[in-house]
Amino acid sequence: MVGAAKASLIGQFLGESILISLLAGILAIIIVQISLSSFNLLVNKRLFIDFGNSWFWISGIGFILLTGIIAGSYPAFYLSSFKPASVLKGSIKGAHALVSPRKMLVVLQFTFAIILIICTIIVKHQIQYGQERDAGYKKDNLLYTFMQGDIDKNYELIRNELLNSGAAIGVTRTSGPMTMHWSDSWGFEWPGSTEADKKLDFTVLGADADFVKTMGVKLLQGRDINIRSYRTDSFAVLLNEAAVKVMRIKNPIGQPLKVNGQTWHVIGIIKDFILESPYQSVSPMVIAGPASGFYVLNFKLNPVHTVTGNIRKAEQIFKKYNPSYPFEYNFVDEEYAAKFQNEKRTGNLAALFAGLTIFISCLGLFGLATYMAENRIKEIGIRKVLGASVAGITTLLSKDFLKPVMLSLIIASPVAWWAMSEWLETYKYRISIEWWVFALAGFLSVLIALLTVSFQSIKAAIANPVKSLRSE
Repeated sequence: MVGAAKASLIGQFLGESILISLLAGILAIIIVQISLSSFNLLVNKRLFIDFGNSWFWISGIGFILLTGIIAGSYPAFYLSSFKPASVLKGSIKGAHALVSPRKMLVVLQFTFAIILIICTIIVKHQIQYGQERDAGYKKDNLLYTFMQGDIDKNYELIRNELLNSGAAIGVTRTSGPMTMHWSDSWGFEWPGSTEADKKLDFTVLGADADFVKTMGVKLLQGRDINIRSYRTDSFAVLLNEAAVKVMRIKNPIGQPLKVNGQTWHVIGIIKDFILESPYQSVSPMVIAGPASGFYVLNFKLNPVHTVTGNIRKAEQIFKKYNPSYPFEYNFVDEEYAAKFQNEKRTGNLAALFAGLTIFISCLGLFGLATYMAENRIKEIGIRKVLGASVAGITTLLSKDFLKPVMLSLIIASPVAWWAMSEWLETYKYRISIEWWVFALAGFLSVLIALLTVSFQSIKAAIANPVKSLRSE
């Protein structure tokens, strides 16, 4: 522009920047609207864009303008301050002025990308760690249904037919599902207990005969509840390992356990099993006999037959003895798997945002690579004339881009370590953050950076030096 004033140049730069920002904002709204349904499935929420809300448009337009002004302020106020005579003489060294902020932005972008990569790896590792934890009972082919209608009245008939038909190999009743914590209590007394022990909180689960057999829990000492052979088992209890530990009983079998004026007797010790979160420690648990009451009927399907065939037989039996209610059942293994949904959702979100951040970082790095290659085009030409190989020039150009990436790794590692340490503190059963996580994140970031800049580096390295040196 001939004779343009500084104000005109500033207006032009800012106008172009705001226009680009406006177009980007429109495109962003379209992309968000298209992808919103998929994102809602991912986060299990119902999010939407309220186009009728005036505050949405005011804040949106304001953000677009602010973005455009910030993005255009550098060329508008810095480049427009150059004196034409100095520029035409070549005394302005723009390379150093432009490279520094660009590299700073690349470092910032890759810092966020590496933080999210590390977070994603740790979250995925924590999920796997919880999934591999032994639940303490056999979840496969284990179903339960709530005892509604005539199920309680006809329990023995239903139980016998389930077993005799071959649909199930084990049937028992409990006060709650094996995947939920429904009840707890305190005030227990036992030989050697103190007043402080009365304040200990115990998870309580009522159980009928064949509890150990049906659920597949491991019996460490004593025997299972068996009301048919031992009538006194109405007030029998099984203790888990955690309960025995806090009660400090060396020989618990046969010991009395008093609570609310009622005396129970310990008949067996079972291995700890997970009733609540796989990431929390197992609470002290009392498995109380039939006197505690039941709300759930559990049955173990016969593995010899197909699941569909077993359920069809079970449905016929339940309709026969409980015709007023539909046969509704739940798979224990599916409910147990659902305990990982929150962590999986967190991991998927971290992976999604890591991917987006990496993509944006690669755009910035690609732009920097293009600029650097163009800025050093004559240097590359001279090196080729003097005998430098394509591989040597490519390596020379590529290694310059590893410095900001490595700086990003140094900045991102302690930040990610602190954030993930705080997150893992919410879990009793958790992984430890190991060095290989940061090494893997560093390797991935370097690999991504090299793949991003390799195109421009190779393109510059194979360019004809005659064309680049012609103006010299």
